[in-house]
Amino acid sequence: MEFAYDTDNIFAKILRGEIPNQTVFESDHALAFNDIEPQAKVHVLVIPKGPYVSLDHFARDASAEEQAGFFAAVSEVCRITGVEAGFRAIANTRTHGVQDVPHFHLHIIGGEQLGRMLQTP
Repeated sequence: MEFAYDTDNIFAKILRGEIPNQTVFESDHALAFNDIEPQAKVHVLVIPKGPYVSLDHFARDASAEEQAGFFAAVSEVCRITGVEAGFRAIANTRTHGVQDVPHFHLHIIGGEQLGRMLQTP
């Protein structure tokens, strides 16, 4: 699958400093910031600084250093936000996964008891 990155997506603009954000953590390879429509007490988005469209694009094409740096940032966000009682990490991907922004991002959601993610029929 070919991954065409849109350099005008909102996260690309945030990375370029064109749109402000509430930064939680930043490293050489990742930026983490509070979601503007939080779904729980803690709702942080962690994005790689590279131009990756989705989780599978990131897993396929990001360097080992970028991947390690990204997941180290996820760990640091969990420490900073204090979600030690548990959290949810969600990467919505493409149309069926309801991905709103075409830049890979991981939602870290927690800080309170969460309901079941999916209900069985």
